[in-house]
Amino acid sequence: MTTTSTTKSAAEPTTKAVRSVRTAGGFSVRYEPRAVVCVLGLLVLALAAAVVLIGSGDFPIAPGDVVATLLGDGTPVQEFAVMDLRLPRVLVAVCVGAALGIGGAVFQSISRNPLGSPDVIGFGQGATVGALTVIVLFQGDATAASAGAVVGGLVTGAAIYLLAWKRGVHGYRLVLVGIGSAAMLTAVIHYLITKADLVDATRATVWMTGSLDGRDWTQFRPLFAVCCVLLPVVLGHGRALRMLEMGDDAAYALGVHVERTRIVLMTSAVLLVSAATAAAGPIVFVSLSAPQLARRLTRSPGPNLAASALMGVALLLVADWAATQAFGDRQLPVGVVTGVLGGCYLLWLLVTERKAGRI
Repeated sequence: MTTTSTTKSAAEPTTKAVRSVRTAGGFSVRYEPRAVVCVLGLLVLALAAAVVLIGSGDFPIAPGDVVATLLGDGTPVQEFAVMDLRLPRVLVAVCVGAALGIGGAVFQSISRNPLGSPDVIGFGQGATVGALTVIVLFQGDATAASAGAVVGGLVTGAAIYLLAWKRGVHGYRLVLVGIGSAAMLTAVIHYLITKADLVDATRATVWMTGSLDGRDWTQFRPLFAVCCVLLPVVLGHGRALRMLEMGDDAAYALGVHVERTRIVLMTSAVLLVSAATAAAGPIVFVSLSAPQLARRLTRSPGPNLAASALMGVALLLVADWAATQAFGDRQLPVGVVTGVLGGCYLLWLLVTERKAGRI
């Protein structure tokens, strides 16, 4: 059974249809047709970008041949290029983009601030400090550096949460504490680089750029496991997260266990961002821009978790294609491309927020 209702807000003068589907057991799901169409469109875009990226390189493969190879009908050379060399890199990009997109959506919803992104409020820098500590001070390998990134992200998340706590975690207080923490952690990053010898400093600099080069099944498997566990947890708290955007008092009145829900969501988001950073380095601005672009595309209030995750995937895949193909023989790390695009988007966002009188 399907029912239709309309909503209308002061910020959006147009009327939007909101539909609900009820089953025989009494279970109901509300959805907005535009949001569903946007999610499906982003899914198609991400799949198309993945196929194109798999087929790109020194040995180009047509999209049709890529699909045939993935289905088991390719030649031995195509199977080696696709299955062994390129598919793991693309799958890592998919998981990293989804983790960053949904992590950014969680923090922006909890802080109720478009600048409340993990790479703005210090969580990305904390993961970077953890990885660099392992590389510079203990000469750890890639696996140890990944573990250090996860630990660094968790410690930073706990510290920022405790520093921002005062009878609850207010959005602007979280952002301000996070920005201050990011500045301090950036100083620690530079200090670690200066203390490293030439080889470790080179390794650290390459890792800090954020790149998908050389990523294989070793990086994909742990990241995929983290995403399989934590993405359903975050999506399952989507309704409570939407209520948190209305404020703690309203969420309490609607039956949400505010602090418990906030801790679960923040811990999950920190782990997702830290795992993504461990797998590909600190790829900046995806977690900032993906949720905002998804919200503008769907024109729907709330965190838009599914759309944010798919937008993060699409952004990272397109940025990786541009980094490898758009500059001729000079291939750039994907973090450089996302940094340029994200920086332009951040400037546009600040100008827009200032004109609206929100900052």
